[in-house]
Formats: sequence, structure tokens, C-alpha cells
Amino acid sequence: MAEIDTAPSRVPVKEKDESFSDEKGGSKEGSVDVALGLEGDVYDDVRAIDMGEDGKERPIETDIDVATRLISLEDDPSLPAFTFRMWFLGLGLSCFGAVLGQIFYFRPQTVYVSPLFLQIVAYLLGLAMEEAIPGPHNVHERLRTRDNAFWRFMNPGPFNIKEHVAITIFSTTAAESALAISIFAADSLYYNLSPNVGVGIFTLIGSQLLGYGLAGIMRAFLVYPTYIVFPNLLPTVQLFDALHRGKKIFLQKKRVKFFWLVFISIFVWEWFPEFIAPTLTGISVFCLAKRDSPWFTRIFGGAAGNEGIGMFALCLDWNYVGSGGGSLGALFTPLSTQLSLYFGVMICIIAFCATYAANTWSTQNFPFLSQSLFNLNGTLYDQLQILDDNFRLDPTKLEAVGLPWFAASNLLWKIGGNLAIGATITHVFIWYGKDIVEVIRKYRAGETYDPHLEKMKVYNEVPMWWYIAIFVGSVAMALATLYTGHSGLPWWGLFVALIIATVFLPFVVTVYAITGFVPDIQNLVQILGASILPGSPQTNMYFTLYGYNTVEQARGLVRDLKMGQYTKLPPRVTFTVQCMGAIIGGLLNYIIMKVIISTHREILLDVQGSNIWSGQQVQSFNSDAVSWGALGNLLFAPSGRYAIVPFSILIGLAIPIPFWVIHKYYPKIGADKVVTPVLCWTLGYLSVGINSSVFTTFCLAVFSQYYLRKYRPRWFRKYNFLLSAALDGGTQVMVFVFTFAVGGGSGKVTNMPFWALNPEGNPDYCMRLTPIAS
Repeated sequence: MAEIDTAPSRVPVKEKDESFSDEKGGSKEGSVDVALGLEGDVYDDVRAIDMGEDGKERPIETDIDVATRLISLEDDPSLPAFTFRMWFLGLGLSCFGAVLGQIFYFRPQTVYVSPLFLQIVAYLLGLAMEEAIPGPHNVHERLRTRDNAFWRFMNPGPFNIKEHVAITIFSTTAAESALAISIFAADSLYYNLSPNVGVGIFTLIGSQLLGYGLAGIMRAFLVYPTYIVFPNLLPTVQLFDALHRGKKIFLQKKRVKFFWLVFISIFVWEWFPEFIAPTLTGISVFCLAKRDSPWFTRIFGGAAGNEGIGMFALCLDWNYVGSGGGSLGALFTPLSTQLSLYFGVMICIIAFCATYAANTWSTQNFPFLSQSLFNLNGTLYDQLQILDDNFRLDPTKLEAVGLPWFAASNLLWKIGGNLAIGATITHVFIWYGKDIVEVIRKYRAGETYDPHLEKMKVYNEVPMWWYIAIFVGSVAMALATLYTGHSGLPWWGLFVALIIATVFLPFVVTVYAITGFVPDIQNLVQILGASILPGSPQTNMYFTLYGYNTVEQARGLVRDLKMGQYTKLPPRVTFTVQCMGAIIGGLLNYIIMKVIISTHREILLDVQGSNIWSGQQVQSFNSDAVSWGALGNLLFAPSGRYAIVPFSILIGLAIPIPFWVIHKYYPKIGADKVVTPVLCWTLGYLSVGINSSVFTTFCLAVFSQYYLRKYRPRWFRKYNFLLSAALDGGTQVMVFVFTFAVGGGSGKVTNMPFWALNPEGNPDYCMRLTPIAS
């Protein structure tokens, strides 16, 4: 396997394991640290494990390097997690995150509640409660109250890392809007269907917890191994370490000072590109030189949504450059993933321009970038005109209206997504298959194969039957609500959807955990749903819920279980707060959704909405359901106009094979570094949104993951991931404040007056191609 980044190292698994446990299988106090040369803090300047043969610090190259040199192995099993502070802040921030997340779902611009924002707020509130609640604040008081269970629960001492991690997982789980909400909203807005409260709640809980049961059953090879890294967790985990490990003097530890300095600086700076000077979002020399060319806008524009592909634009807005803006994360995603992505972006640019110039699929009748459905003359397609009173396809009406058309960029996005699905399957088999088999064998034999997992042996594991019970109970809830919820999905359709989720979960998580890229199987699930149960958008939505959402929820649990392993949070605590967060979040999502729809129904049905409320996410979800569910077997059939879309899955299966063959015969070329799912997916990477950040992100990725990693390894180890956390965290807190201060979240929108860096039209001065929404 690959020798760099986060792919499994070439160190034999058996050799690594022998240093982690004694001959009886039990862990020895300090054995991991001593055996690996890890004495001292993970951020100390000099440790044996960090030094190369030349006496200088060596770069971080393998998965073992990540596990032992970037993440602390320190743990104190006596630290409590189930404290009053954890439950109070966990429940409070879960309610806050769930309500805010659901409000954001109905906003005109898609905004999410940032996990880093919740992590930072939890820390500050935890420190406040540490001081405000009476309890053992010093050694003598702790000695006097050590037998007092009440005060140990209320305030056991300093706010600790286990409480902090538990609160963060609790609240971030609740803050993610459940996919079932999209179905209920679409039902209410477009089909006048409204299941009773009981059916709605049990559908929510069942669909949210299905993935948790499935992920827990597979955790042996999706969580425990060293090569399961999750690059996007590294900034979060390093922030936990910086705030809680070592000296506990706030703002006096060098790394903590560094974090807060960057955090405050980016918070102040972001007001310029986000509000005062939007031109900083995308500075294009080419557009400034020629402001009247549509092709210059298409190629070099990108500071405004759906206006261009942003070639060579300079973006100074971290909201788009950082991981919060859709980027994979320039400062923490492995270089092999990023190079695969940006090579794919080159292909994407060529493909977009070539198909538009050649008028392939009549694409010049439609906008250059768009995700809408169109009539051939370029007007928007009205899906409801082809459905009968039961919201199923009416062939007579379809014959009169005709089939819809896609913009070529949108079609290439669908093709790229399906290529990535096929490539994911083959990529995992040929590069990671042997490792997965070996991990399962070692798990069944009771052998330890990760230094962090060895540290976790002191905690009680979650019994397998807990996860099985969650899965079986969720299936029972889903079966009970299929018919009462007017889903149109038969019982056997549910099991087909779950089989799809079960088959694809290991592939999706493995690629995500190693490369930082999330393969999206939503298109595949919708295609299969349309093939098995054609003619009904309603049925396709529920098939997608149980086939796609199950994988997404499972991926979330696996990620959080790995965070718990990195931070030494007891597995039963992680399991509890995950389940509680999903249930509380789902219930509040449902309540807020009902309130918003009842009070703003007409605005949500309007295509443009208002400056404060919009149904754009529900509209998009419903459009997908109509195009796939009602028309999938016509548009994407072997004889259909867009047959290439489903066929791309089969093509994708073959794409990783040439790279594997090249690596086998010419290993020095580096073909094993090519992440083929990413390469395929980026065929449609620029199909929507603001694209001016791509070039800037690429430059930062090379600087961080190549230059700093290789030539400044000590700074990279101590500060690189903390820098990413500070930049993302400060930016996302600013977006939160901005939304309520001037962005309309409080009910009033305040616009910045026009000036040189806030021009009318496109911020980058490119020629405007689409009308500006009022």
C-alpha cells in the first residue's frame, strides 16, 4: 500500500502488534509509550520517535506516524465523562444545534452548524461551569469530597477532555438535519400529505438509528485499525489535546495562544470578504481585463454562484477555501487525495468547456452551470404537470409535456458521481482488501493492532448485542411506519435498500477514512430505486431514505467512534451520546419544520423565496425524486437520452485497474498514490456554486501537505492541524454571528452599500450571465 499520507504503512502488522501487549494479551502500564519511544508530550520538541537517522525530525509519512506522532496517547481513566456538566451542556447545545440547524435548512443560502463552533462554545461554557458550580476546585477539597457522589457528579474538578468530547459528539449529532425532514417537508409542500405525529417521529428515529446499528456491527474493521485515520478529525483532535493535555493554564500554553490568535484574527478578517468587500472572494485578473466576454465569465469567473469555474482566481475568503466551504480541507487532507482532486478538476474544466462549445445534449439552450430541469427551449420544467392526482407518472401528460433536459455541467456531475461509485468498489478491493481481511482475522483472534485501541482496553466495550438490538428495533420501526406514512415503499423494498446500504458502507467508510473523500452513493440508490420501483417520486424518496441515509448515519457513528478512540472516550459514552443526540435532534427537527412550514408555506413554495426564508433544499430534493422516481426508467434507460449516467457505474469499476497494474510493474512511478474515486468524482466538481477558491486551495494544499510536511516536519506536527482548526473555527463562528447580525437570521437583512470592492453584478467584475435574484 501507499508509503505516504495516511494509507497503511508497510510495517508488518505482526511486528507492530507485539509491542502493544504482553504475552497474555493484557496491556502493560506504559508499554505502548516505552516501546514506541513516546515518553513526553506529543508536542514536545524532541522525542525519540520523531527523529530520523540523520538526527533531524523526519516527516510524517505513514499511518503509524499519524497515530503516534500527531495524536497524544496520554489517558487518565479516572476522569469522569457522565457528569452534570456533560449532561447539562450536552442536552442544551443539542437543543440549540438542532433548532438552529433546522432554521438554517430553510435559509436561502445553505449554512450548517459548525462542529468546531460547538466544540469551542462547549469548552468556554465548561470552564464557566467549572468555576460557577460548587465543588472540589483544589486538592484539599477533592480529598474531602472524594466520597461524596453528588459533588463528584456536579463538579468533579477541572473541566476535562472526556466531558468535552462527549458534549461535542452529543451536540454535533443533533445539529445535523435528518434526511427524513426533507421527505416530510416535500410531502407537506408538494403533495399535501402529512403523517400523524407518531408516525413522523418513529420514522425519524428509525431512519436515524438504522445506520448506528449497522456501523457498530462493522466497527472491528471500520474503526479500530491504525490505517483508519479520518484526516478531517485531526484538527478537531489536536484542538482537544491543545486545550486539555499538558499544562492547564488558559492562554499561557504556547499552542493555545497560537490557536486563539489565529481564531480571533480570521474572525475579524472574514467580515471583509463576507460583507464589506465581496470582491476578495474571487479576484480574477482576467475578468478585470475583459469584462464583456461570456467565455471569460465561464472560464475565469466564479465569485458569484453558478457564474463560472474560477480558473486562476485568487480567493481570500476562508469560508470557501477552508473545509467549511465544501473544500476537502487543504491543510489536513492527504496530498495524494488533493493531487487526484485537482488533476480531476483540470479534466472537469476541459469537459465543461468542450461540451458547451460543441452544444452536446443541446446544452447551449441552458445556463452553463445549473442543477435545474429544463424544457428544450430553456424554460424551467414543471414536474407537477406530468403527475396524476396520486403523484405518480401520467403517461398521457408526459407525452404532452415531454421529457426534461439537464445542463451539460449537471449531467457531467451525475456521470462523475457514478464513475466514483464504481471506482470506489474496485479501489477498496485492490488496495485495501488484504488489510481488511487481516484486521477481521486479528479482531476475531482477540489481538490488538493499534496503540490507541490498546489504551482503550481499560474501558468496557459496547456489547455487540446492543448494536444488533438498535438495528433490529430500527428495522421494526421502519416496517411499522412504511404504510401508515404513505411511503408507497413495500416491505421488501425496505430490505433491498438496507442490503444496498450494508454492501456499500465498508467501501464508503474505507475511502473516507483513508483519503478524506466521501463517496456519494445517493445517485446510485436513486437509480436502483427507480429501476425496482418506477413511476413514483414518493416511493423513491423513502427508498433513498433507507438506502442512502443509513450509510450517512453509519459513517457519522464510525467517525465519532474513531474520535473517541483518539481521545480515549469510553465506547459506551460515545454510544450513549450519539443515540441521544440523534433522537433529540430528530424530534426538534420535526417540531421546527412543522412550525416553519405552517407560518411560511407560500414563501417556501416560491422558486426564489425571500431574503430570509427559502425552500430551495426541499425543492432540489423533490426535483431529484421526480426526475429519478418518476422518469428514471425513461431518461436513464439503455435507450434513454442519458443512458450514460447509470452505465458510468460499470465504467468506474475498471478505472482503478490500470493504476494498479502500472504500480505492480513500475512501483516508483507512484500510481498507488492516485485516489481514483476522487479523480472520477471531480468530473463534475465545478457544476454548482462559488468556484473561485479552487486555485487558492490547491496552492495551500501543496504548501501544507508537501512543503511543510517534508521540509518543516516539527512545525507541521505541532501547528499545522491546529492552524486548520483555528481558521475553520473562527470563520464559522463569524458566519454564525453574521447570519443573525446582518444576514437575515434575526428577521432583518442589512446590505452593504455598493463600492469598488462590492460592485453591482458579479463581485469579480466578470460579465453577468444570469439575472440577479431580487
